[in-house]
Amino acid sequence: MRKFTLSFIMLLSVACAYAQEKPKTDVEYLDVPAPNTYPFSGAVRVGNMLYLSGALGSDATNKKLVPGGIEAETKQTLENIKATLERNGSDLDHVVKCTVFMADIQEWPKMNEVYKKYFLKHFPARSAVAGSGLALGARVEIECIAVLRE
Repeated sequence: MRKFTLSFIMLLSVACAYAQEKPKTDVEYLDVPAPNTYPFSGAVRVGNMLYLSGALGSDATNKKLVPGGIEAETKQTLENIKATLERNGSDLDHVVKCTVFMADIQEWPKMNEVYKKYFLKHFPARSAVAGSGLALGARVEIECIAVLRE
């Protein structure tokens, strides 16, 4: 019985020491807008994962939606996502999950035609939902989760 008790105490001591030494996961807030603009980070890194906020099809220079409907907006949205990923240590090949928000689910086939041109190695897991309205009157908004490049 004494050997069992000593073994148990030693095991408990090792487990407690490991729990205390376990490194904390760093969180880094990236692509933070200027003060007094939008209240979110464009990307957040947690460990080796990168979580992107929803992106719209807005032009980087004037911040207005690109003209041309769902196809043009989807293309610009994915270009914006691509730029955010590359700025923060990842790329489209490392995207594991996307969520697509659409103003009109009837435009899903047109959005899909553009979307599939951006994921050449694999298609990430994906959800698509339609809502009654998106920010800035957008037709599409896409958020992604990616693994950092090694």
